[in-house]
Amino acid sequence: MRYLPLHLSVHNTDCLIVGGGEVALRKSELLLRAGACVFVVAPDILPQLAQQVTQVDYRQFIPSDLNGKRLVIAATDDAQINQQVFDAAKEKNVGVNVVDQPHLCDFIFPAIVDRDPIIISISSGGEAPVLARLLRAKLEALIPSAYGALATLAGQWRERVKAQLPFAHRRRFWEHVFSSQVVNQVLSGHLPIADENIGKQLQTAVAQVTVNQTTSAPLTGEVYLVGAGPGDPDLLTFRALRLMQQADVVIYDRLVSAAVLDLVRRDAQKIDAGKQRGEHVLPQPEINQLLVTLALQGKRVCRLKGGDPFIFGRGGEEIEQLAAAGIAFEVVPGITAASGCASYAGIPLTHRDFAQSVRFLTGHMKNGQLELPWSQLCVPQETLVFYMGLISLSVICQQLIAHGMSATRPAAIVQQGTLPTQRVVVSDLQSLPLQMEALQLASPCLLIIGEVVTLHQKLKWYRK
Repeated sequence: MRYLPLHLSVHNTDCLIVGGGEVALRKSELLLRAGACVFVVAPDILPQLAQQVTQVDYRQFIPSDLNGKRLVIAATDDAQINQQVFDAAKEKNVGVNVVDQPHLCDFIFPAIVDRDPIIISISSGGEAPVLARLLRAKLEALIPSAYGALATLAGQWRERVKAQLPFAHRRRFWEHVFSSQVVNQVLSGHLPIADENIGKQLQTAVAQVTVNQTTSAPLTGEVYLVGAGPGDPDLLTFRALRLMQQADVVIYDRLVSAAVLDLVRRDAQKIDAGKQRGEHVLPQPEINQLLVTLALQGKRVCRLKGGDPFIFGRGGEEIEQLAAAGIAFEVVPGITAASGCASYAGIPLTHRDFAQSVRFLTGHMKNGQLELPWSQLCVPQETLVFYMGLISLSVICQQLIAHGMSATRPAAIVQQGTLPTQRVVVSDLQSLPLQMEALQLASPCLLIIGEVVTLHQKLKWYRK
């Protein structure tokens, strides 16, 4: 480790920047955000920089500029001046950073994720600053901005909790709070930290921890119904990812991709509830009861479903049972397969020239029958999207043609949509079942019927 990672307080301290260009402007903004008094010395100084700092001097640097300064940043494109600043700083024992010259630095500026008062710093020791910025971008996406408000809330309550609970109980309290509905409400923006309801909930949590520590009764758990999207992990929402990583138990379906499942908290218990035609690892009633049972044990349970929980995901049935049992739950929408697969296949579900409406249907057959209002589906300029329609594809095509839809109506099957293994087969109603058999397509597949399918070749993604 070449650099000791420290967070330095520069609040109300004098800091010097030598240089007046764009780089100096960026460094000054960081110092000002941290509360520093910024002095700038350079023959030419950007007006925007001059307006925001404490003092500017339009001249060349001299060593006495370092008197009384906490640190100095050399941000010029003149190697001789940069070396002069470095030498003077070392003589006066002032911390120095020469931009883009790690060998002339006592300290370096990391890439920063700012969730004040939570600050995350990422450094490559000056070796790969672009890589550090890319890592910062990943963390920015993973950490909601409201975490700063959450840390502020914890700071406001720290002394009160300390006064009411002994050390061992305080740890239990904060573990409970940081994984509770209070956190979810703050992070989702539904409850500002100044709201009196937060105070009531936290006070209740203090009492609950005290009781549970005395009686050894488990804390009440909660359930998250999370839409995992159509497969590509980049399509997860921030909230979905956050809840996946805080859950104690994850119950997942067959349609949840391996790449998405890899993002679940490593030490969480994972339960496969995968369902496919004629083969259920766990029947739906057992899944419903399992959610209740685990929550009553004090577990945070993530019910991870492919696509969206409320679009052919039976999420409504599951939360009905949770509500009846008095279990707290949260539903996180996901990108449904129709939207994700169609987008990745270059097939817009609606289009001014081809389709002014779209209808989602299930192709799941019951007792060998598929009961749908077939005559109502044969509408011009409407897109039909069938979930779970691979097994019933021949029936779907036959019924639509029999009820008046043209046998040449464009149709497509998207297999393993949004994944690197995605496959798109474009045909028409009459020929598609034969192509499915010839190509030996297998689930998961999505069926799209309508004139918009003709846009596939023109709009499909180009990937090297």
